[in-house]
Amino acid sequence: MHTTLTEKYSFVRRAIALLAAAVLLTPALAAAATHPLFNLQSNTQSPFPSDRFTVLDSHQLTGLRVSMPLPNCATNPSDCADLALVNQLDGFNLQPRLSIPFDGAIDVNTVNSKTVFLIKLPGRGLRGEEEFEHFRPHVIGINQIVWDPASLTLFAESNDHLDEDSNYALIVTTGVHDAAGNPIAASDDFADFRRDDNFGQTKDALLKAYRQALKRVLSGDVLEELGLSRRNIAAASFFTTESATATLRSIREQIKAAASPAANFNLGSGGEKTVFPLNTVTGLTWNVQALTVGPLVPTSLNAALGALQVFPGSISTLAFGKFTGQHWQNAGVFIPAVPTRHSVPSQGSEEIFFNLFIPSGPRPTNGWPVAIFGHGFTDSKQGAPFAIASTLAHNGIASIAINVVGHGFGPNSTLTVQQGTTSVTLPEGGRGFDQDGNGQITSAEGSSTFVLSPQGTIGSRDALQQTVADLMQLVRAIQGGIDVNGDGLQDLDPNRIYYAGQSFGGIYGTIFLGIEPDVRAGVPNVPGGPIIDIVRLSPSFQLLLTQALSVRVPSLLNAGPPIFFNDNSPLRNLPPVTNNVPGAIAIQTVEDTSRWLAQAGDPVAWAPFIRKSPLPGDLAKSVIVQFARGDKTVPNPTATALIRSGDLADRTTFYRNDIAFPLGLGLNNPHTFLTSLPRPIAVEPQIQIGVFFASDGAITIDPDSVGLLPANVPPLFETPIAAALPEDLGYLP
Repeated sequence: MHTTLTEKYSFVRRAIALLAAAVLLTPALAAAATHPLFNLQSNTQSPFPSDRFTVLDSHQLTGLRVSMPLPNCATNPSDCADLALVNQLDGFNLQPRLSIPFDGAIDVNTVNSKTVFLIKLPGRGLRGEEEFEHFRPHVIGINQIVWDPASLTLFAESNDHLDEDSNYALIVTTGVHDAAGNPIAASDDFADFRRDDNFGQTKDALLKAYRQALKRVLSGDVLEELGLSRRNIAAASFFTTESATATLRSIREQIKAAASPAANFNLGSGGEKTVFPLNTVTGLTWNVQALTVGPLVPTSLNAALGALQVFPGSISTLAFGKFTGQHWQNAGVFIPAVPTRHSVPSQGSEEIFFNLFIPSGPRPTNGWPVAIFGHGFTDSKQGAPFAIASTLAHNGIASIAINVVGHGFGPNSTLTVQQGTTSVTLPEGGRGFDQDGNGQITSAEGSSTFVLSPQGTIGSRDALQQTVADLMQLVRAIQGGIDVNGDGLQDLDPNRIYYAGQSFGGIYGTIFLGIEPDVRAGVPNVPGGPIIDIVRLSPSFQLLLTQALSVRVPSLLNAGPPIFFNDNSPLRNLPPVTNNVPGAIAIQTVEDTSRWLAQAGDPVAWAPFIRKSPLPGDLAKSVIVQFARGDKTVPNPTATALIRSGDLADRTTFYRNDIAFPLGLGLNNPHTFLTSLPRPIAVEPQIQIGVFFASDGAITIDPDSVGLLPANVPPLFETPIAAALPEDLGYLP
């Protein structure tokens, strides 16, 4: 029987109608599922971070080296310079910004630590298959979630700071829903990747190893431990974190193997001894080299001399000395990169100058216990160390301080010590230099890589590491025996060395406490990190980020005055942000790259090694972390990042400036509460430090117990912090 053309078209129409009806009756089939992209040829079209963007390198501790694809270097030279630095690293960020691209919109409110998370894995790099046999997965959640509709990309921060030189998996589940409320689904690329052992790339050994590593993560046993099955996984990645401690561990080995540097106290212009009974010193002048050409600028330090009398007569001797140390930075203020299995080569030697404050009273048998004190950003050894020395001496603790890399103005700066009608002039030990070529030397110039250099995004990472190396060499000088008076006896006890530092001193001090085994206890005051987060959140430093973003090519400034940038990045524990600020994602990317590159000099990365998990062979240290509510210089979210990373909440003292300020006892910016003499809010926490060190780290008093304030004043210090760690800014108006 023949079918007419009309009948044929009628049949087709009926078939189409039936199909349409079936689709309408089956909504799940009608909805086009949204998928996470899984194109492993692109880091922006697959979950990131990922070891897919590494190469094998036996010279690295992880066995890998990052190999990120470069953009068009003609149009984006700044991004190229950043990635060239990233590609020297042996793994990914310990505080990673996770990115997951999609082929459609999602409901960002369904993104949380149950639907997107990390798993800590055994092994190192793309190895360790046998270690999965008895593996119990440890889950790390996410925070600071951002959905970018323009690029259809989800961004989030790891909720916890990760371990170095370790394996992790990023898991994306079908608990994430699309904009219509439907569960997302795995893409065909991801399904093929999991199913096909060759995945069309039989000659790509690294891809095969990556697939096997991810396959182990997604095995039935691992997923079962998580209460999931294979069909719950929409996408995943496998990545290895960098060896952040490698540089300083190499430097430490060299310092410990070398002879102790000898201290020299004959620094006068005519070779005079620069050790002075404090009661004979009638004046102190700092002759500052603030210009490359021209006269020094005399600056009176008589107020600093006055601070040495917080406890009158507590200090007997003011001494100025130096020793010769090695430096590992080059003239560009960075440490040249070497593979993490290699020793970091010294770049030469330099003279390190120090101030030493000796307590009054009979010298203890083994010498005075000594606290190294670290000054803050733009300060010097002529500042904060004077403010705390009397209180430490009152508790029987000598104190010693050096200039941070890039601080103390120019190297031609001098000090003039007056004793009645006579005076002695000596080198001050300034470590700044004219980095930008404008003929001036500012108070912190040379403490960071030059913003216009190819290493600009490294920032202060290597200056911090070099300063820590200087402090380790100072420890060795103390251990070698420091004889201030020339009587053949050591004046400082080599077995009782402590550390305290304010602000920048708390930052590099946290690193120092994490790497130096021969310091017994420490008190970082108002520390925080990462540095990029301090800069982007602090009103004191935001213009530095404005400058850095303005000189990038192309420029990333995307807002008006006063700070000209808006990164639209949420603080912790806030609802997800749907980005609506053009240019914000590019700024977030630069900030993330800065965090990644800075890990070796990030106190958040080093905080765990103080107490929670000391480096192999080291012992846990006693520690107090002091910080202030509403700190405008090192904002609270950066302090709490350090505290959380080191599991140090039980070792915090929290100054409640929000209570003190309305009573007329506080500061608009409480960042300097420790050194705001003669206020009781300075002396009380100083006494806490002095008692802590005098007890060898055994006794932690509440500063309020000192009793310098009237009895009707409510407690201004919490020891330890009473409530949850503050993750907001809390700035006073």
